[in-house]
Amino acid sequence: MSELRFDNRVAVVTGAGRGLGRAYALLLAARGAKVVVNDPGVGLTGTDNDSSPATAVVTEIRQAGGEAIACTESVATPEGGNAIIRCALDHFGRVDILIHNAGNVRQASMKTMTQEDFDAVLDVHLRGAFHVVRPAFPLMCEAGYGRIVLTSSIGGLYGNHEVANYGVAKAGTIGLSNVVALEGEAEGVKCNVIVPGALTRMAEGIDTSAYPPMSPDLVAPVVGWLAHEDCSITGEMLISIAGRVARAFVGETRGVYRDPWSIEDVAAQMEQIRDTDSPLIFPVVPSGHVDHIRYSFAMASRAGASGD
Repeated sequence: MSELRFDNRVAVVTGAGRGLGRAYALLLAARGAKVVVNDPGVGLTGTDNDSSPATAVVTEIRQAGGEAIACTESVATPEGGNAIIRCALDHFGRVDILIHNAGNVRQASMKTMTQEDFDAVLDVHLRGAFHVVRPAFPLMCEAGYGRIVLTSSIGGLYGNHEVANYGVAKAGTIGLSNVVALEGEAEGVKCNVIVPGALTRMAEGIDTSAYPPMSPDLVAPVVGWLAHEDCSITGEMLISIAGRVARAFVGETRGVYRDPWSIEDVAAQMEQIRDTDSPLIFPVVPSGHVDHIRYSFAMASRAGASGD
């Protein structure tokens, strides 16, 4: 296979000053993309702005012969999101690729988490995704081409202790990606989710001594493929952790039909309701929402026709 390149493409990568975002920016630039390296350089909790991480990555890209510009605006506000996309337009004239990777952490139990802790994390991970997708998406649709990669987490898929804010934000990102994929399908815009696992600042305080190699460089090629014009999927989730790449998806059991139901019926049928043999998968694109409804309605129609 010939090398997959990004020549003449413009990529915006949020949270690109360190960790995963840096790896994404460096890989895309090495393959020919012009990159907006967005990072306000804040600490893990979202404070103490520092422009040096973004400018250091830009310097690294330029020294290797690539093109990049630093942008230190924050994704946490609509104004910041607009400014990030405007940076791409002002310097490179277009935006073809958007990778939203920016993140922060405010760890607390459900008993102690404050509203400020909750909002601060949603502002960056979830609202931040919307703040950059919203101005970029119509531009991509107008151009007839776009690749959007949003970031979720196993915390969004499965939850974890003391990170309700993070889990909510990362689960919400999946819903946002699904809608963008559906609305972009007819206009050449694809949107997918990366569920990454890597040792970055986000792992501070965790004992990782027994972990296998988990460099951001193991995740970057997966994101690179999702960002490439050859990407063949949309509305999907790819996991990349410790060298393992997999697809995550929403599935349903076959279900049980009755009319009417009683509380006692639900209790009696629970084993069959929860039976995961032969699960159903309704792909988001082209019509998972409708397919789910059609399947459910068909069960009722078949039962009605048989007189059950």
